[in-house]
Amino acid sequence: MASTTVLVITFNCARRLLQPDLFARRLSKVLPESQRPDIVLLSLQEIAPIAYSFLGGSYLSPYFQRFHHAIHMAGKALDGAEYVHLITRNVGMTACMVFVLEEHRLNIQWIETGGVGVGLQEMGNKGAVGLRLGYAFPDSDDTFELTFVAAHLAPMEEALQRRNEDWKNIVRGLVFTPATIKDISKPTKPQAAGEESEPLLENDPASTGQNPRGLYTPTSHLILAGDLNYRTSRTKPQKGAHAVFPQLNSGCQDNGNFYSLLHNDQLSRELKAGRTCHGLSEAPIHFPPTYKYSKKAQMLAEKEDSMTTWDWAKHRWPSWCDRILYQDLPAWMTSAIPAVRIEVGKYTALPLMPTSDHQPVISTMRIPLKAIPAPTEDCGEEDVRTSPPFDIDPRWRERRQSARRKEIVVGILAYLTLTWEGRSIALALIIGALLGWLVLRGMLG
Repeated sequence: MASTTVLVITFNCARRLLQPDLFARRLSKVLPESQRPDIVLLSLQEIAPIAYSFLGGSYLSPYFQRFHHAIHMAGKALDGAEYVHLITRNVGMTACMVFVLEEHRLNIQWIETGGVGVGLQEMGNKGAVGLRLGYAFPDSDDTFELTFVAAHLAPMEEALQRRNEDWKNIVRGLVFTPATIKDISKPTKPQAAGEESEPLLENDPASTGQNPRGLYTPTSHLILAGDLNYRTSRTKPQKGAHAVFPQLNSGCQDNGNFYSLLHNDQLSRELKAGRTCHGLSEAPIHFPPTYKYSKKAQMLAEKEDSMTTWDWAKHRWPSWCDRILYQDLPAWMTSAIPAVRIEVGKYTALPLMPTSDHQPVISTMRIPLKAIPAPTEDCGEEDVRTSPPFDIDPRWRERRQSARRKEIVVGILAYLTLTWEGRSIALALIIGALLGWLVLRGMLG
């Protein structure tokens, strides 16, 4: 059966600009040339400082442009593959980007987008942004639907319940609506994220009159990627605990090996208990914790083979914060077509980047290029696609608009106080006001 290969990347950028050549080189090294991904999905957290993230627009363009270049260079290394930037969306500091192979760009028929903040006052310092694509089959009326969600949940070891609550609020508040024309990049040439252009779509989904849909839907595949922040302990490490942190040279039976730490992984336990990421699956983990690396480790990270030990920050338990999950095919589809299945290829971490204390994580998936049929009346009752764990918040739009207004206010204040250009503007305004007051005083005195 025909399938499409999807490459998923999640990376906490630590509010710093990416080194695109280094990122591209490391990415291309782990991808086999014979399996060029058809679709590339990027989940980015802490994409830029809070001022730029909350103000958005051109302030974010330099950050997104670095990833655009990285994907372009990685494609060239994969037998000259040409990737077209499809769309980029962000909610505050969390963003997602989508690229498709040049030869598949006309198959994308429609796009829906959604976003929700779960940070302070529901702002986007933490939150989720989602994209849903409609991929048309050649010579067929069927459409393959793919939903991609980039997320960033609450930090700290002790915030387990808050992370589960964040997931609940994402399910309740992430509602998909048709993408606007300005959201979609022109397919004829590579283009910087954030630039306005003509629509890619031949069929505008806004004209279908379709009601907004939530995260779970019966006919769509679902991939979740991000800094989910689940840790390996509910308390911070005590003094001296770093002595038992896993090390690169630990033997498989040694307590210092990361597999012993993996048994304490919060996400694995919460998934099994059905308290978070409902209905999602994860491939086995065979890579070390992705967080939190020390400043020393980041300084050495540019030398690709320099790490002979894992140099962890001592105040955080090493943890698999950065994860990629997916929703398996529904029973009503696999019972009708037993041979159909999703195949996960690679699931691994890239080497540490010098700009972040997180490792990037990637996964490749082969997804059957076949539409998921709508469930019949006698099936799907126990499937999360048809019975989501939480209802959509009827005030989702109002709450996002309110949070967006707060983001703009916070973004302006952060810009004027935390950035050099903002401080210059603030100083000029203060000096101008002072001079104006002195002139007015002289005129009236």
